[in-house]
Amino acid sequence: MSEPLDQAGRDALTASGWDVGDATADKTFQFKNFIEAFGWMTSVAITAEKLNHHPEWFNVYKTVKVTLTTHDTGGLSDLDLKLAKRMDALAG
Repeated sequence: MSEPLDQAGRDALTASGWDVGDATADKTFQFKNFIEAFGWMTSVAITAEKLNHHPEWFNVYKTVKVTLTTHDTGGLSDLDLKLAKRMDALAG
């Protein structure tokens, strides 16, 4: 089971451009085109599967809107921070 995200983790998400709410973290990623957006989503999907933690996301052309939350904890957890860091790294 994942651990609820502490304030330092919430601050880390905010510092990297995530919009952190009470129970979710949101971010919109922009890419050059659909192929780059979809390629990024595929790479994220591999990481998400390894973590057994999956994002909520919405894709239109070159834009991917992501919402992270951990339903088991009723809010953000250490898994959200791990996945967010990987998403940011893969986006460059």
